[in-house]
Amino acid sequence: MIAAVQAAGARIVVAGVSGAGKTTLARAISARTGIHHVEIDALHWGAGWTPRPEFLDDVRSLVATDSWITEWQYRRARDLVVARATVLIWLDLPFPLVLARVVRRTARRRRRREKIWNGNVEPGLRHAVLNREGVIRWSIATRRKYAPMIAALRTTAPHVEVIRLRRRRDARRLLRALDPEPLVDNSGDR
Repeated sequence: MIAAVQAAGARIVVAGVSGAGKTTLARAISARTGIHHVEIDALHWGAGWTPRPEFLDDVRSLVATDSWITEWQYRRARDLVVARATVLIWLDLPFPLVLARVVRRTARRRRRREKIWNGNVEPGLRHAVLNREGVIRWSIATRRKYAPMIAALRTTAPHVEVIRLRRRRDARRLLRALDPEPLVDNSGDR
């Protein structure tokens, strides 16, 4: 499992429902391995929450590079990403945990008016719950879609090693295993 993530030329995609922690995990892996992380939401969303027309071209450019890590989102881009991926890390965490995370994140972003993806600001909890494409509603509606999609990869993308993380401790264990050993100075010089 760790060898595939650390391999030269690793191309890693992180899958999971909205709020599972895909981007957080991708950033942490990037920091530990030096693999370049590109947040796919930043490629997709333009100003004013409009999809960028260059999105698929940007995804093609990303996946053509030797090594990368990104999130497995957007139906139009999934096949492009998985065709070149070497590893898929599936954050299959308990949904009550994911739901709590997405609600807290949405409320925090709105309260702080955090700028995300090309200057956009989270629309707020009302939008997140009531709008058909609101992030909380989307997380609830799509929470069961990944299991069959990832199972299908055995046939459609057998070259991809799938790593399934079911608990937060599984993700912490993965990250600990990626940490380089601390440098120890045994020379006796002070």
